[in-house]
Amino acid sequence: MPASMFGVLARLGLQALTTYDGQSIFPLAYVQATGCFIMGVGLRMKVPFGNFYGPLYTALTTGFCGSLTTFSGWQVDIFDSWVNSGQFFRGGLRDFMDGFTRTWVTLVLSLASLKFGVYVCGAVQPYFSAPPPPSKNLRYTLTILAILTYAATLPVYFFLPGNFRHQATAALLFSFPGTLTRYLLSINLNPRLKTIPLGTFMANSLGTALLGFFHVLQDFPSPVSQNACSLLQGLGDGYCGCLTTISTFAAEIGALKGWKAVSYTIISWIAGQLLLLVIMGSSFWGGHVKEQMTCSFQTS
Repeated sequence: MPASMFGVLARLGLQALTTYDGQSIFPLAYVQATGCFIMGVGLRMKVPFGNFYGPLYTALTTGFCGSLTTFSGWQVDIFDSWVNSGQFFRGGLRDFMDGFTRTWVTLVLSLASLKFGVYVCGAVQPYFSAPPPPSKNLRYTLTILAILTYAATLPVYFFLPGNFRHQATAALLFSFPGTLTRYLLSINLNPRLKTIPLGTFMANSLGTALLGFFHVLQDFPSPVSQNACSLLQGLGDGYCGCLTTISTFAAEIGALKGWKAVSYTIISWIAGQLLLLVIMGSSFWGGHVKEQMTCSFQTS
């Protein structure tokens, strides 16, 4: 629970920090690279984490890294490039190049960061000794604190100023349900196919479809209320962002051999873009909604 919350906060913070005029690279690149690097560290530390405290490994990889990185946000970013949702003065070829760049840069950067994390951890690991496992009382205390931390997201959403809702508190509210959905899909569906991790594929596809749907709702000519806009933003950043993952996706690509890795990458990417074409594209080109967000948020 706390790992999901810290993951989504780190993603939103990095995106805010790296969004500025004249930026040299799209903000999600920093997010994906950071999450995949930490995932590489976690993969290398799997055995030491397991010997120390098993849930710590799951919290770091599935919870924090899975919530920090986002497959659905990556797919929507690419689709927004195809349709030029930012209304930049450029031709159709440049729209294609922008989407293509976001595709290959994210893939290369994520895979390289994962490998780099494994390498760095392997280089420094011999210099550190593992601490003794926590006692039963400490484990129970950590569990109670984790539950209370997530329970606090509800009063935080209502009692902090309204302008925090679309920025963070709504996303915190939906973060753990997204991570839990991904985890349950993975453990139940991944073992069913040897060719691709079906659970991760379903989580990434479902989250991408939902994020596209939430974007359409935020783009209606007659915008919904400010509270509804904040909840939609929270569902997109929190639930969909934590339901989908690039870090696990990259780790699975690295674990698959030969054409299985290539086919898994291509099938996942095509499925995401086709879902957005049906959901967002049909709404844009049918004249029902605009490519730009019409939602407005509370300012105080």
